[in-house]
Amino acid sequence: MNRRKSESSERCLDLQHTSPQGATTLEQDFDTDSSLHSRSLVNEHALVRFLGERVQQEPAFKKQLLGYIERSKTDMKWRTAAANAITILVRAGVQFIESDLRGIQIPGADVSYGVFDSVQLQDADLRSVDLRGVWLRQTDLSRAQMEGARFGELPFLEHDIEVRSCVYSPDGGSLAVSLDNGVIHVYSTSNWERTMIWHSHGLAALCVAYSPKSDQIACANQDGTVRLWNLKSGDCVHTLIGHGNWVHGVVYSPQGGRITSASDDWTVRIWDVVTGECLRTLIGHTEGVLSVVYSPNGSRIASGSADCTVRLWDVEEGICRCVFYGHSNRVWEVAYSPQGDQIASASDDCTIRLWDVETGSCRHVLTGRSDPFFSVSYSPSGNHVASGSRDNCLRLWDVETGKCLHSMAGHCDSIVSVVFSPDGRQVASGSFDTKVRLWDILDGASNFTSSGLSPDTCGIDCSPKGGLIASGSRDCVIRLWCVDTGAYRRTLLGHTSSVFCVAFSPQGDLLVSGSADQSARLWEVESGTCLHVFNAHDGWVNFVAYHPQGHQVASASDDNIIRLWDVVTGDCQRTLEGHTDGVLSLVYSLDGNQIASGSMDGTVRVWDTEAGLCCWILEGHNNWARDIKYSPLGDQLASASYDYRIRIWDVQTGECRLIMIGHSDNVACISYSPQGDLLASGGWDKTVRLWNTSTGHCQAVIRNFQDIIPGIAWNTASGANYLIAGCMDGPILKWHVLQEGEMCTLQPQWCITNGTLTVTGTSMQGARGLTDSNKQLLKQRGVINEPEYLIQEASETLRR
Repeated sequence: MNRRKSESSERCLDLQHTSPQGATTLEQDFDTDSSLHSRSLVNEHALVRFLGERVQQEPAFKKQLLGYIERSKTDMKWRTAAANAITILVRAGVQFIESDLRGIQIPGADVSYGVFDSVQLQDADLRSVDLRGVWLRQTDLSRAQMEGARFGELPFLEHDIEVRSCVYSPDGGSLAVSLDNGVIHVYSTSNWERTMIWHSHGLAALCVAYSPKSDQIACANQDGTVRLWNLKSGDCVHTLIGHGNWVHGVVYSPQGGRITSASDDWTVRIWDVVTGECLRTLIGHTEGVLSVVYSPNGSRIASGSADCTVRLWDVEEGICRCVFYGHSNRVWEVAYSPQGDQIASASDDCTIRLWDVETGSCRHVLTGRSDPFFSVSYSPSGNHVASGSRDNCLRLWDVETGKCLHSMAGHCDSIVSVVFSPDGRQVASGSFDTKVRLWDILDGASNFTSSGLSPDTCGIDCSPKGGLIASGSRDCVIRLWCVDTGAYRRTLLGHTSSVFCVAFSPQGDLLVSGSADQSARLWEVESGTCLHVFNAHDGWVNFVAYHPQGHQVASASDDNIIRLWDVVTGDCQRTLEGHTDGVLSLVYSLDGNQIASGSMDGTVRVWDTEAGLCCWILEGHNNWARDIKYSPLGDQLASASYDYRIRIWDVQTGECRLIMIGHSDNVACISYSPQGDLLASGGWDKTVRLWNTSTGHCQAVIRNFQDIIPGIAWNTASGANYLIAGCMDGPILKWHVLQEGEMCTLQPQWCITNGTLTVTGTSMQGARGLTDSNKQLLKQRGVINEPEYLIQEASETLRR
């Protein structure tokens, strides 16, 4: 590797001490005066990255670092070295699966975004450890020391309906949240107790704003009004009437004497706060106005509109000074920088634009995952902007460079409102998932992020020969991963909406995908080139499959039709019609002469691919037939349904042989093991189950996932069977499946995470030093075995 090394890197090049056979000899060879032992390197980010690369290249160095961690269990003088070591190992992508880390001492380490699955961490010293975005599923943290541990977020605020907006008071003492049912909640930021609630008129409260003195709140409403509420008395002091349609945005002037509102009636109105009189109407937009903001000195107003423009208005003269063109779709929100020299705009065209106020030119175009941006906010310093998007992620951007610094996952629906706290330490994000999440930006923003994160997973497939896993995602992207290590390989770009399904060719050199953009695409795996776009369906393409001989692919769609495509020409060879509702899944028989399909109409149909005729209609499910699979011998057909059941059908007679009952919610996916003796299933109950295909008995259950399991696949290597499952919220996991008589044991191999704090099934009984806020956060995220008195204490302190 040819790179320039820093002075710190040069000083650490002599830290590896191994015997001729490569075994680490810590007691004899370790220099206790070396940098790894004598000082913390956690915040020397360039050096940690360099040493992380060295771990990937030199197995002996990795072994040495693991030795430091092991020695810290019994000797506290190794704490600094152990903290450095685990920080470097996590940054190198080393995962800790079923590891015995009991009693390790790593105070001050940065293990953000690390993977610790089913790990023993009892009695560990984790004081001041950065745990942002860490994967701690089924880990035992009993009696661990956790004073100062940083999780990067606070407990979320949960409501019973979609959040429309959230905003901090200028004095930082409270946070107001408006909901889709017109209710406004106000929380104290000192303890996050709810201090006030207003029930208005049942229509959506689309936006809220504080007065500069934090003594009044304005609410923009779906009924075309703006209401002003006194925070001390709770009374509505004015109802501003004049708009002829929904009011999307409202803001106080910096001096507090005026309020400006933006409406679907194409106008911006300026009101007198004391009298409630409309002082001026700004006309110029050619479609609804969705957002409005004052400049810091109050002399200008910026507005964003569904007409794809941002307009800059002179407050006193009421004229438009400038129109910013560049967006190709509606502008949902505009924000002024604290210095007043820049405007940010968030748009449905999947970009955020940073505009120069003086010249009207666009300084930067910020792009995420091909999803619309709904919200944008400047930090108090003006150095950063935060954004919320339809992809459920909060992003933090550098204003000077336009680069994305951090992407924070956790919401499970669109983020429609983001706002910095006045001191810049926190960001609040409001979502259609009914939650407001509170992110600790100053303490929780690790300097390390991972490129190998899985944002969400809709479907997966394992290459038969190429050593790859493909995953489809709601962000329009197909990702390829190494099946042996879980390492990220590359992306395939081209779809314009969610990718629901992927399937490798028999040789593994090609991949077909289906999407909500109503197309299927054929890809060359090695180059990432799109060879064909199959456009003929009039609905979402829910499933795709490859013919066993590789010359044909099939696609199933919401338009009730199955189409068969020629791989070479890209032509549609045949359509199979008969289902009375959307087709959700399909599979070729082993010889390719038949296709089985499952549908929203609850039936399974078996088709003759040559004649295009339906041979069988298998009835028995009383809800959607979501997934279909032939057994490896071809004598069975399995179907998974939203009736919570799996049925095994005899291919020759069409009779139902077995019904597998165990899932407590919709069954989303199934897959036969290579030998056909096991069937794996994933469901909405957030479990993976392994079934004996002869008896129908469940032989293993994997729990403690945070979301639906929409994709499952098998992989065989060196005679061993491996199971791979993808979760709707992103993570992809691999297990080694060991059969022991009537039961199965699953040994975790690796995990691709989504960068979200995951503590599902984690035990923290007797953990010491956690704040009340952290206790409540961990309880919300699924921690178990917390002493009851601690739960009660945290709930009383942080009650809503």
